[in-house]
Amino acid sequence: MASGGGVEEVTNKQVLFKEYVSGLPKESDMHVSTSGTIKLKVPEGSNAILVKNLYLSCDPYMRPRMNQPTPGSQSYVDSFKPGSPIVGYGVAKVLDSGHPDFKKGDLIWGMTGWEEYSLITKTQGLFKIHHTDVPLSYYTGLLGMAGTTAYIGFYEICSPKKGEHVFISAASGAVGQLVGQFAKLSGCHVVGSAGSKEKVDLLKNKFGFDDAFNYKEEPDLAAALKRYFPEGIDIYFDNVGGKMLDAVLLNMRAHGRIAECDPD
Repeated sequence: MASGGGVEEVTNKQVLFKEYVSGLPKESDMHVSTSGTIKLKVPEGSNAILVKNLYLSCDPYMRPRMNQPTPGSQSYVDSFKPGSPIVGYGVAKVLDSGHPDFKKGDLIWGMTGWEEYSLITKTQGLFKIHHTDVPLSYYTGLLGMAGTTAYIGFYEICSPKKGEHVFISAASGAVGQLVGQFAKLSGCHVVGSAGSKEKVDLLKNKFGFDDAFNYKEEPDLAAALKRYFPEGIDIYFDNVGGKMLDAVLLNMRAHGRIAECDPD
């Protein structure tokens, strides 16, 4: 710990992205660094905020951000920069602020760095946390990106009604599992698909789905859906597209609704 000009400067532990990834990410694709430092004061005249990160969220969309950017394959968010801290959603406490909407002591949720302290200059996507009667970690899941996606997609787009039949693909994922539980809370009959026996068991025995199946074991997806939904599907929450969507379209009921969720 040091100080210069009355401003405290501390070591800033960071998780650095080492190099672009092909295939499954490995621990060696990242590096924990303790060599960096940061001043615990927002630069004079800046509208940035300085935060101490409390919880960090690891989400599916982060994997494409590890790819080397190539023309025509860009995602809706930029790739990580080798040698820089990984960036993602998190919960943090404001230590200093030059922004009129945030003050010292505020708790925020939004895009931050995988590091102990972050100086956030792009504050447009930050939300101030007003409700602290639940664990703050919930803002990295149920009350964070996955929960918001599931809630809006299911309730605002699908408009569920009690007794309706709901199908969810990639149902064991961060968003899919929440949609299934929202559907059960709404009094719907819920079936999910996943890619392994372990995930199917998880859906049925932990997340409360009425039924689930391994799509890899079904040679005819349309026939499988007809078996699980003999009267048709009212709501489909789609996390995969492709052949599964084609099969669902053959099994939708009149006035059915489909929510398309980006699988990244």
